[in-house]
Amino acid sequence: MKYRKLGKTNFDVSEISLGTWQVGGGWGQDFDERKAERIIQAALDAGVNFIDTADVYDAGLSEAAVGKAIKHHPENVFVATKCGRQIQPHVNEGYTPTVLRSYVEASLKNMQLDTIDLIQLHCPPTPVYDRPEIFELFDRLKEEGKVRHLGVSVEKVAEAEKALAYPNVATVQIIFNMFRLKPSERFFALAKEKDCGIIVRVPLASGLLSGGMDASSRFHPADHRTFNREGQAFDKGETFSGVPYELGLRAVEELRQVFGTNTKLAAHALRWTLMFPEVSTVIPGASRPEQVVENIRASELPALSTDQMEAVERIYEKYLKADIHPLW
Repeated sequence: MKYRKLGKTNFDVSEISLGTWQVGGGWGQDFDERKAERIIQAALDAGVNFIDTADVYDAGLSEAAVGKAIKHHPENVFVATKCGRQIQPHVNEGYTPTVLRSYVEASLKNMQLDTIDLIQLHCPPTPVYDRPEIFELFDRLKEEGKVRHLGVSVEKVAEAEKALAYPNVATVQIIFNMFRLKPSERFFALAKEKDCGIIVRVPLASGLLSGGMDASSRFHPADHRTFNREGQAFDKGETFSGVPYELGLRAVEELRQVFGTNTKLAAHALRWTLMFPEVSTVIPGASRPEQVVENIRASELPALSTDQMEAVERIYEKYLKADIHPLW
């Protein structure tokens, strides 16, 4: 495993880490505590030392599984969780220091931790970024020893830029993949200037960049890849990176031709994100332990060639840029 600095936190974190949106459940499946334990343990055994979760993942069961799994590695594993998505309706007015404090304290209890290494605002509505009192809360929580650092998870590059106006924002979690190039063009240089850690989520575009899907693929009715393609439940950019499924399949077919068939496209897609030195860590999810191992092996691939990097950009411009670039 290779490690990178997570911005001003000064944490050295595994460059491929673990996201736990669907660990042991999620995406339409019943939560399986034993499966969650095996997935997280596989990551820890492989050298992963950064795990990202959220209080809303499986209604807190994901957080609890993470807390249980790291009990024997408290000084060697960094835990990141998120707060704010429990607010319903999810609007600016629902965000208050009192409400957010209650969520942080509930997460501490749920994970049986004294301190959260990284607490992140969970894709708050854009107006929240103009409210200093929300960000000041986390300075107080840090003074109380309840959190070590603050980050934000964002939907849009513009939100990431606004977040860095606050000196206590140490990390930004953002969607970045072969179907979402704008962060590297607009945000990465600013993040480097501000010593902000970049956590890449949705690196495989909800599995579309795994190369294992086709026009006949079907998903569970409770899987967001079924019900959220047009943003019916939350920002549609979280589902297939906002790319229309059929169009994404066409782009994937051209990517296959660029990278060949000797290695799965997913591995190349993960290796692509690591080509950007501003990226601190990538947090693909996993629904079984074997996927964890496959994801981590991607960092062992040789660097992509200039021709391959340029081909990814050409395919993005050909199929996606006109629709994707302006939205996020």
